[in-house]
Amino acid sequence: MPSRHRGTLAVETLLKVVLALVAVLLALRIVGIVVGWLVRTLLLVLVIAVAILVALRLVDRL
Repeated sequence: MPSRHRGTLAVETLLKVVLALVAVLLALRIVGIVVGWLVRTLLLVLVIAVAILVALRLVDRL
């Protein structure tokens, strides 16, 4: 029966993989924060625009 070499991954390689995964996770968190901020800002602008349009429509009817 041939012997298989399990766990032959070097510690330095494993460390690089873990650091790369942590960097990807941090990048995704930052992107999520930025996208969330943009969505909230655009939603606020949209609500203000609708309110202004409704107010202008009501003023026009008076």
